[in-house]
Amino acid sequence: MTILCIETSTSVCSAAICKDGKPVKQCINREGSNHARLLPRYIEELLSFAREQHLSIDAVALSEGPGSYTGLRIGTSTAKGLCYGLNIPLIPVPTLHILCAAAQVSNTRLCPMIDARRMEVYTTDEAGKARAVVVEQAENLYAGDEEITYFGDGAEKCQSVLTAPNWHYLPNIVPEAQYMAELAEALPKVTDIAYYEPYYLKEFIAAQSHVKGLV
Repeated sequence: MTILCIETSTSVCSAAICKDGKPVKQCINREGSNHARLLPRYIEELLSFAREQHLSIDAVALSEGPGSYTGLRIGTSTAKGLCYGLNIPLIPVPTLHILCAAAQVSNTRLCPMIDARRMEVYTTDEAGKARAVVVEQAENLYAGDEEITYFGDGAEKCQSVLTAPNWHYLPNIVPEAQYMAELAEALPKVTDIAYYEPYYLKEFIAAQSHVKGLV
């Protein structure tokens, strides 16, 4: 399969063309939340590249969450529009699984962390299912003395808590589109794209505006 992959769950924005589970071309920005401006440009560049290489896009893979509410909405609306326009299926990929694929480490338990504000992170349980955890002590995440590697944009703030010698911090790991295709090929495709929504995990609550004149 040739898959167009979209990842917008954190402050990093990326998109990639992947063929047979391997990245062919990726566009990525790590410098801040400019997803609404950058993603359409990346998609245009990648589709143009696909035409030049005579690649036919078979599906769109989308990082489904959890993560940034705004980032997930931008990625979802873009992916759904592409699927409608190209008449191809959508493949949602769990963001925390993408983060684990980006870590590229073995012989250790993986503990992916996406920032959920304050000392809360989105991570996985022992079965690999997403959950939100307030990191007050290591036991909140995993019990036991096995070797554990933790990473992601929610991990750095947890270093003062995760001080046991079996906990190892891996910096500079973010979910990237180039790591999505192999995961996507093993997942089911969404047939009813109209009603698809991102996996927020927690309900979005808008903060009250402090701008004068707005209620």
